[in-house]
Amino acid sequence: MIRSLTLALLLAAGPLAAAQTAAPDYAAALADPARPAADRARDAERKPAELLAFAEIAPGEKVGDFVMGSGYVTRLLAAAVGPAGKVYAFQPAEFIAFRKQYGDDQAAVDAAYDNVDAVGGPFAAPAFPEPLDTIVTVQNFHDLYLKPFPEGTGARGSAALFAALKPGGTLVVVDHSAPGGSGTALSDSLHRIDKAAVVAALTGAGFTLEAESDLYARVDDPRTANVFDAAIRGKTDQFTLRFRKPG
Repeated sequence: MIRSLTLALLLAAGPLAAAQTAAPDYAAALADPARPAADRARDAERKPAELLAFAEIAPGEKVGDFVMGSGYVTRLLAAAVGPAGKVYAFQPAEFIAFRKQYGDDQAAVDAAYDNVDAVGGPFAAPAFPEPLDTIVTVQNFHDLYLKPFPEGTGARGSAALFAALKPGGTLVVVDHSAPGGSGTALSDSLHRIDKAAVVAALTGAGFTLEAESDLYARVDDPRTANVFDAAIRGKTDQFTLRFRKPG
């Protein structure tokens, strides 16, 4: 779905046509009674409505959550795309093998939502069953460069994300900022990645960088501490990027 073209056509048709296409109700997604209290407690710092808006999630879309973790983003996406949409919640096989809880969390979200399907496979080869409108990955792109994974995992993962999208589809990446010029060198030790390295990897895979947001920017983060350090956890500087697959 090429949403930018759709908007342009609506505007060309005049203000009445544009007004008749209602904006997605992200407030309703946040109010979804299926969201647990633990998720709601994180909303102030994670700004879910703003994230959904930046990702341009719309009802009826087919979207992927690349590395769903505990399911915070998956549940938001499920409510935002609605019953006519579909969310494919990917949990890497390597993560589940490392910690069983990852598999348990995936199974729980899959069972709780009719429009969520669990997706497995190797980290760099997610088995999404159909072309997607959007993929969202939050605080996980740097994991493609962790030391346990073989060299080239990042490039293969980037190519897989590109292949999983429809022509014109979008990829939204949120991750912890590393110091400029550090590339992927701190992905394992600090769980951070240089924004420029992400842009290079994904444009190299064929994506075009379309937009950037300062939604999670924190100028007081020196970017030198491990993101799990109690002094910085939940307060890291993060970049938010939207890429588009040409077509």
